[in-house]
Amino acid sequence: MKPRGRPKKDRVVKGCPRVAQFSPRGKPGRPDETELNMDQFEAIRLTSVAGLSQKEAAVSMNISQPTFSRILKKAHKAMGEALIQGRIIRINSPAKSP
Repeated sequence: MKPRGRPKKDRVVKGCPRVAQFSPRGKPGRPDETELNMDQFEAIRLTSVAGLSQKEAAVSMNISQPTFSRILKKAHKAMGEALIQGRIIRINSPAKSP
C-alpha cells in the first residue's frame, strides 16, 4: 500500500547531543520516560541555546517555519510534562540505514 500524505522532507541536524538521557534525582523507583526525537532536540537547541528566531532556525533545518513551530511546540510540551511529572528525558537519535 502506498504511503498517504506528503513525503517527509529531510531535515538538517547539526550534530548529535553529547548526552542522550536526563534523569530526575530524588524520585524512588524507575520513573517513566519522555522521548524527544532529533528534530525536537535541534529545535530547542537552535531557539533556546543558539538564540535564533523560528524563521532563522527553520531555514537552518531546511523546513518551513510552520513545520518548525509545530516541532518546537511538541518539544516544549514533552519537556514540560517530563519536568513536572519527574520523568526521564531520553533523546532518540535516528536509526542509520545502510
